[in-house]
Amino acid sequence: MAFYRKNIGGLHQVARIAVGIAVAVAAFAYLAGAAAWLIVLGGVGFALTGLVGYCPMCAMAGIGRGDMS
Repeated sequence: MAFYRKNIGGLHQVARIAVGIAVAVAAFAYLAGAAAWLIVLGGVGFALTGLVGYCPMCAMAGIGRGDMS
């Protein structure tokens, strides 16, 4: 039983995972200090929304897949 309804599609999920991982790796490689870790956490969070298939901000904005039940 899911506690949420997926609101992003397959291609959107793949793009979120790729961009999130790329941002996290780039921040880890090229930045230092607390700002780097905050950007890494943001990238990881972005990738996790892709893995799960649910974006809270999209849900609040009313953006989502209407064809899912």
